[in-house]
Amino acid sequence: MAIRCLLLTGGPAAGKTTTGRRLAERRRRAAFVDVDDIRQLVVAGAAAPWTAPEGIAQARLGADNACALARRFTENAFDVVIADVVTPDTAAIYRDQLPGCLIVHLVVSLAEAHRRAAIRKIWLTTDEFEFLHHRDATTPPDADHRLTVDNLTIEQQIAAVAALWR
Repeated sequence: MAIRCLLLTGGPAAGKTTTGRRLAERRRRAAFVDVDDIRQLVVAGAAAPWTAPEGIAQARLGADNACALARRFTENAFDVVIADVVTPDTAAIYRDQLPGCLIVHLVVSLAEAHRRAAIRKIWLTTDEFEFLHHRDATTPPDADHRLTVDNLTIEQQIAAVAALWR
């Protein structure tokens, strides 16, 4: 069976990292690529991915680097799960560089996102958090599936994404 990458996207606190890491951990051989970690490799001159033009260029670079990692892992028989806040622009990069990659958009309401964020460390300001949530809701990326996760436990969310990834 061909190995297929899974890309999880959604606004802040949608559960991309938790779902992605746990799905990868349940596989025989898998890698989890958190694109936030890739972007944090830039230690001087970093720009927020939503700021033009530098931040947008760095968001593209992060997606490009995530694709390079994913390809290397899949070439070596690893399943790959990627977590990223994908825009229509970066979705095109993933589609082009990872043919067949399954993109699942985790949709969460702002109220539920705030509830989830209250129980974990958040690196964004409230304005940034709400801006990204609004952008995700109004300009969603090209996704194969949209999964509303407001009323799902994390285990239900993982099971629903796993069923899509089969």
